[in-house]
Amino acid sequence: MTTTTSAPHRLWRSRRYLTWLVSDTSRGLADGLYAFALPLLTLIVTDDPAQAGIVGAVGGAVLAVTTLYGGVLADRHPRIGLMILGSTIGVVLSLGFTVLAFGGSLTFAGLLVLTLLLGARAGLFDVAGESAIKQVVPDAAMGRAQAANQARDAALQLAGGPLGGALLAVGGWLIGAAMTLAQLIAAVSAWLLRGGGSGATESAPAPAATSDAPTARTKSSAAGEMRTAFLWLWARDDLRAVLFIATIINLGFNAGLTTVLYAMQQAGHSPAVIGWLSAGAGVAMLVGAVAAPALIPRVKAGVIAIAGLGVATAGVLALSQLETVWAIVGVLAASVLLLPALNAALMGYTMVAVPSELLGRVNSVSTVLAIGAMPLGPLIAGFGLTWVGREGTLLVCAALCGVATAMAVASRGLRALPTEGGWADHAARFARS
Repeated sequence: MTTTTSAPHRLWRSRRYLTWLVSDTSRGLADGLYAFALPLLTLIVTDDPAQAGIVGAVGGAVLAVTTLYGGVLADRHPRIGLMILGSTIGVVLSLGFTVLAFGGSLTFAGLLVLTLLLGARAGLFDVAGESAIKQVVPDAAMGRAQAANQARDAALQLAGGPLGGALLAVGGWLIGAAMTLAQLIAAVSAWLLRGGGSGATESAPAPAATSDAPTARTKSSAAGEMRTAFLWLWARDDLRAVLFIATIINLGFNAGLTTVLYAMQQAGHSPAVIGWLSAGAGVAMLVGAVAAPALIPRVKAGVIAIAGLGVATAGVLALSQLETVWAIVGVLAASVLLLPALNAALMGYTMVAVPSELLGRVNSVSTVLAIGAMPLGPLIAGFGLTWVGREGTLLVCAALCGVATAMAVASRGLRALPTEGGWADHAARFARS
C-alpha cells in the first residue's frame, strides 16, 4: 500500500515559499487574534450576549458573501498584488481598531462596522493568498507544503488563545497593535514575493505556477465567472467528490464535537475541564501535522483520505458510548490524528489539479461550503440534545461522517489518488476523461 518516491524539491530551502509562509502566517495570526477577541470585547462593551451574537453573525455573513467575489478577483488580477493590497488594508483597519480601543471609544456600532470591514477584507483578499501558493511551490512538493500549512494552523490554534488572552488582559488596544504588526509583516513579505524566483536551490515551478497573473482572463460578469468554475468543478469526478466529502465530514465531526462540549457543560463540568478537550485535540492535530510531511510523499493519498475519514467516523461513534472526561479526551485525540495528513493530501491534490486561472474561484467555493456548513453544527448539537439526547445526536453525527467515508470509498478518482509525485498525472487523466 506504500511507495517511496524521490523528493528533489527541497521545500525548506525555497526562500520564495518561506516568504509566502511568513506572509500567510502573519495574516492568519491577525485574523485569529481578532476572532478570539471579538466576542469578549463585544460582551465587555455591551454586556449583552444577543448583541455579541449579532456582531458575530454579521461578520460570518459578510465573509461568506465576499469570499465568492474574492475568488473572482484572485483569478482576474495578480494574486501577489492582491496579497499586498489586502494586508495594507488590514494595517489601516487594525490601526483604527487600536486607536478606538486605546481611547475607550469602542461601541456596539463601532465593533459592528469594524467586523463588517475586516470580514470583507478577509473575504475579498485571503483567497488570493491561499491560491498564490501554486505560484511559489511546484506540483511535486504541493502535498508537503499543505502539510506544513496544517502544522502551522495547529500551532496557531494552540497558541492563539493564550496569546490573545494575555494581550486582552492588558487591553483591547494591545490586540489591535499586535494585529497591526502582523498585517504589516504580511504586507512586507508579500511585497518581497513580487520579484519572482530567487535562490539557487529552488527548482523551477511549472509554467502555470510561475506567473504572478493567472494565465487566462475572461470578460464575463463575476456571476458568469463563478458559474464557469462551478460547471468545471462539477464535471470533474475526482474534485467533485473531494469537495462534498470535505463538507460532510466537517459538518459531522464538528457537530459531534459541539455535542460533546454542550453535553459536558450541561452535566456541570467546569470550563477548565472542558478546555482539556480542545487542548487534547490541538496537541493531537499538531502531532499529526508534524508527521504529515513524511506520509504525503510515501503513502497513497487515497489511502490517507479513507483511513483518516474512517478513524474520525469510528471516533465519533465511540464518543456516543463514553462519559468520563479522560476517555473522551483520548478518543477525540485519536480521532483527529490523521486529519492533518488527510487535509494536506486533499488540499494539495486540489491545488495541483485545478488550473491556475480557475484556482481562486475553486478555493472560494470550497471555503464558502465549509463556512456554510459550520453554523449547522451547533444547530444539530443543540436541537439534537433536546430531541434525542447525547447518544442519539452523536449517532447522527457518526452517520454523517460515515456517509463521507462511504463516498470516499465509492469515488474512483479519490480512491486511486497516488502519492504526491503522481498527482499531476492522475489529475491529467481526469481532465481528459
